[in-house]
This record gives sequence, C-alpha cells and structure tokens, in this order.
Amino acid sequence: MPNLRSLPSVEQLLQTQLAAELIAAFGRPLTLGAIRSVLDEVRASVSKGADLTLPDRESLLEHASACLDNWTTSTLLPVINASGVILHTNLGRAPLSTATLQAMQSIARGYSNLEFDLGTGKRGSRLNHAEAILKRLTGAEAAVVVNNNAAAVLLALSALANRRRVIIARSQLIEIGGGFRVPDVMKQSGAKLVEVGTTNRIHLTDYEQALAEPIAMVMHAHRSNFKIIGFTEEPGLKEIVHLSHLAGVTFLDDLGSGALLETERFGLGHEPTVQESLAADVDLVCFSGDKLLGGPQAGIILGRANLIAKIKKHPLARAVRADKVCLAGITATLLHYLKDEAEREIPVWRMIATTPEQVKARAAGWAAELGQGQVVIGESTVGGGSLPGESLPTFLLSLAVKSPDKFLENLRQQQPPIIARTENERVLLDPRTVLPEQEGALLVGLKNVLGRKN
Repeated sequence: MPNLRSLPSVEQLLQTQLAAELIAAFGRPLTLGAIRSVLDEVRASVSKGADLTLPDRESLLEHASACLDNWTTSTLLPVINASGVILHTNLGRAPLSTATLQAMQSIARGYSNLEFDLGTGKRGSRLNHAEAILKRLTGAEAAVVVNNNAAAVLLALSALANRRRVIIARSQLIEIGGGFRVPDVMKQSGAKLVEVGTTNRIHLTDYEQALAEPIAMVMHAHRSNFKIIGFTEEPGLKEIVHLSHLAGVTFLDDLGSGALLETERFGLGHEPTVQESLAADVDLVCFSGDKLLGGPQAGIILGRANLIAKIKKHPLARAVRADKVCLAGITATLLHYLKDEAEREIPVWRMIATTPEQVKARAAGWAAELGQGQVVIGESTVGGGSLPGESLPTFLLSLAVKSPDKFLENLRQQQPPIIARTENERVLLDPRTVLPEQEGALLVGLKNVLGRKN
C-alpha cells in the first residue's frame, strides 16, 4: 500500500508555478478547494485498498485544473438547432431578434428608469413600460407582464377567483410541458373548479346549467399541444363569452402561444390570435412571450382596466413580476409587430415564412460544402405547444452513416453542440431552424464528425 506521508501537502502544491497560474485564473479559494478535493480522492482510494502509485505534484495539479474547469464551465450552452422544430421547448423556444437582444443588453449593462418617472423625478412603475405598447398594438384597455404564462393564469385566478368557483370544460383540463397541469394551477390559486361537459363533447347548455350557481369566472384554455377529433362538439368562443356576460361572470381566455399573426398565411392551420380573443369580448386573455410571439420568456395579461388593476395590486403580482431585462426584450419584440416588420425581424416568423425553395438551396449548399449527403423532402414543425399536427414542407440534408445514434452523440459534443434527428437509419438536418450566423459553425462541426469513424 502506498505511503500517504509521501503525498505532497496542500501548502507544498500551492508553492508551484502551475498552482500560481491556477490561482490567477480561478482565484485562491476555489483553487485551494480543488487541490484539497484531489488530495482527498487519492487518500480515499488508498484507504479502500487501491493498489496505485501516488501521483506526483504535476499530476495532482493537472487533476485540480480539470476540476476547476469542470466547476466553472456553465451547463447552459448555446446550441445549433437543426431538428426542424422551430419552437423547441427543450432548446429554449424562441430565438430573439437582433433589436430585442440589443435592447436587453442595453438595459442590463447599467442603470435604467425601471421604476423612476423621468418627468416628475419621483418613483414610477415598472408595469408601465410594456403596457403602453401592448394597448396600442392590441386595443386592450390595460395590460400587465409577468414572468411566464403559467404565472399569468395563476395570478389572474388568485386575484379574481380565490375561494370562488371557476367553470372550465373537461376537454380543456390539459397538461403542458414538464407535467404542469391546468387544473393544478387553478387549484393552487384557491379557485374551486367546476368541470362541465365531457372530454369530447361540450354543449352550451352545460355552461348554462353551471352558471345557474354562483360563479366567479369562466375559463377557456386553448388546447395548444393536441387535437380532439372524431365525435366532438364544442360551442364557439363568442357564444360562451356572451353567455358568461349575461350571467355577469368574468371570462378568462388562456391562449398559451400568443399568436399575433395569422398562421394560415404561411400554409399552416388556424392558431387563435390575441386579436380574435379580444374581438370576442373576453374580459382577460393570457399568453406567452416566448412562443409564437417570438420574444423572451414572459406571461402577458390583457383586458379590462378594472380587472387588470385588481391583478396588479394582488400580493402575488410582486412574486411573479418581470424584471428589467424581460421588459426591455418584450417591448422591443412588440415593436416589430407595431412597425409591421415581425415577419422579417423575428426569427420564429422568419423561419415560418421561409419557402421550401429557400430551404432547399441551403441544404444543397451544405451537401456541396461537405462533399456528401442527399437533399430530401421533409417536414418542419412549429412546436412549443403550438399548432399540433401541423407542419411546413421543407428540404433536409440526409446523411448515411454507420451508426446514426453515435453520430448524433458526436454532434452534441461539438462546440457549439449540434442537435439533429434520425429517420430510417439516416441523420437528418433541417436548414429551416439553423440561424444564418450559425451555418459556418454547423459545417465545421459536421466536418469534424464526418472525419471520424461512426
């Protein structure tokens, strides 16, 4: 068994040139922790009876250096999305426009008038910054921005329906990504669920019967990530809103994806828009900022001024409020819609609007650059809990490799990692979801992996 007395001490290792370099790069406390961790590992191995030669000082410090690199490397990394899923929830959903990034960076870099009124020199409200543009863009009476759509729904219900009854159709008791369920969010708010209809058929009379009892709110949740087909029936939004208002009951529409443009223009099915909800005379509409809106993560509530005022004053509003960077980003993204440039400037809509011919030209260019691969017909999807079952015609770069799974693993190990998919034992990459500025890195990564034996 090795003699641990011959193992260098922490102080002896700290006196070396390599340790000095590590301290300069990582700081003394962290370097000290790494050295102690390495020495502890060696002692633990020896105490367990491991027959090993004690490492010398250089080996110990190299191990400590590896520890420091591992401890200080961020696990959140930019990746190249070649999967063909535009709003890929696992890959961070919507990439942001250049103007949005600049606005967020500008506000994050220094101080701002987040809660300071430049006119009066007194305290202001952070809630005003995005509200003005949301009102102008949608025609809503008032608006408030929080940190995500689940928070928006939770806040609205908590402020307006706590300990009171809320009607929702059984077909809308949906589960969204990560196991979060609409009924769970509703219960957390303190609201008492009143389920009407069946999974596949809901009649207006179901709502009428439920509204005969004291009700605080009727809630409508858009089924954004699945479809119910076959023997189905459900009244239209306007009909339910009208019935609710006859009963003097508030109506909340949870849209989820937050589309402000008509998806039919791009060959897709219909996705309910924010404008449609407001035109149906809903009292409140909630939606996400980072889905079809194409901005940073946020939850937006639009609607009647008296209801929004109550929501803003609720204690939970502070817990879920948006920070200055989010507000800057949302405002910049909304400006693209106000200036009628969303299709050109917002990456999500630019990807949706890209024609199959444009995608084909990029795929062919990749194949030519790589000297291999075929250009094949395929489909892109919107993703992100939007337009379930809908797809866009696209062209893919198809690569025949020995082991597709191993190839995908090697792609994920590139810098930046590349996310692709496989089908029929071939690796497929969709140019539609690869940002133009990432194309060079994509080709470098592909060449690196293709140069190996896969």
